[in-house]
Amino acid sequence: MTFSLTVLGSSAAIPANDRNLSAHLLNANERFFLIDCGEGTQFQLRKFHISLQKIRYIFISHLHGDHYFGLIGLLNSMHLLGRKTELHLFGPPRLMEVLDLQMELSLTRLVFPLVFHPLIMDQHVLIHEDDHLSIHSFPLKHAVPTCGFIFREKNPPRKIVIPRSYAYCSDTVYTESIIPYISGVKLLYHESTFMEDLAGAAAEKFHTTAKEAATLAQKAQVTKLLLGHFSARYEDLTPLLEEAKSVFFESYVAQEGTSLEI
Repeated sequence: MTFSLTVLGSSAAIPANDRNLSAHLLNANERFFLIDCGEGTQFQLRKFHISLQKIRYIFISHLHGDHYFGLIGLLNSMHLLGRKTELHLFGPPRLMEVLDLQMELSLTRLVFPLVFHPLIMDQHVLIHEDDHLSIHSFPLKHAVPTCGFIFREKNPPRKIVIPRSYAYCSDTVYTESIIPYISGVKLLYHESTFMEDLAGAAAEKFHTTAKEAATLAQKAQVTKLLLGHFSARYEDLTPLLEEAKSVFFESYVAQEGTSLEI
C-alpha cells in the first residue's frame, strides 16, 4: 500500500529561487490529500503529472495568502474540467466567506459538490476517519489562528508492523506544546523559515528556525524531519540543512517534485 508525500511548494511568503509556495500532496493507497494550496499549486500538480480530479480532500492550515491563494484557481479548474466527484475542504471557519465572494463575483456555480468542514483552531480534534486513516488537527502558534495536521494509518499491510504517520506543522513559532501531538510520527514536516542567527526575527514573526525545528523533532522522537517554508533570502539551503542535522541527523530539505515513501 502506498503512503507517500509529494512536495509541491517550499517557499515562504513569495515564490523565490525556483521554489513555489506551500503545498503538499499525501497519497494514502491512491487516495489523495492536498495540504495547503499556495499560489501556483495547480501548475505544480500538472508539472508532476498529478491529476487534479484525483484529489478528494483539501486541508488549509491558516489564512495567510501563501497557504491558500491557489485554492480558488484549483477549484475553478476542477469545475471547468467537469468534475462530478464530491470534494471535502477543511479550513479556518472564515475561509468559505472568501471563496463564496470570489465565486459570487465571477458568477461561478461549481458543477461538483464542495463540502466545507470548518476547523476548531484552538483544539486537538479528530477531523476525519475511515477504515484506513485517521486525521487530526491541532493548534499551532502563529500571527493568525493556525492548525497543523496529523495523518495516521490505521490498518497497515502485514509486512509493515508499525502504522505509518505524517505530521504537517505549518507556520508557527517554536513551541513545545505540539510535542504530545507529533510524538513518534514517521515523518514530521516543520517550517524552518530562518537560520539560528535570525532566531529573534523568527520569534517576532511567529516563525521557526531550522535548528528549532530539529530540536522539536529530537524531543518528539520522530523518525525523520522534513524542513520547508524557506525565506527567499536563502538561495542555497545547505546551511539550513547542516544546522538542523547538527541537532537531529535524520533531517532533510523539502525538494519540490520529490515523492517520499513514509
